[in-house]
Amino acid sequence: QVQLVESGGGLVQAGGSLRLSCAVSGSIFSIGRMGWYRQAPGTQRELVASITSRGSTIYADSVKDRFTISRDNAKNTALLQMNSLKPEDIGVYYCNAIVDAYTYWGQGTQVTVSS
Repeated sequence: QVQLVESGGGLVQAGGSLRLSCAVSGSIFSIGRMGWYRQAPGTQRELVASITSRGSTIYADSVKDRFTISRDNAKNTALLQMNSLKPEDIGVYYCNAIVDAYTYWGQGTQVTVSS
């Protein structure tokens, strides 16, 4: 069974930084694209950033130049470095991974930014 476990959320002041981590564990042959999504209250879940196994990245326009996604294929982990956080970045952040052609989600971690 595959599990995604996120960590690193919390409360930060506007302009501050947080780093989210996602660890994939279980019976794994290969991990394809990994990504971070977020969902604010009353809104749909949206893509924040994603990265392929070869390191190609995609970012939402709203986070470009502030967030950086990376991964360690040897450790089956993905990181999201979030800088210059804004109140509009508030939400539950979910890790997503394609593992052996199946899509898995983490349980989510809350990010709160105070103005």
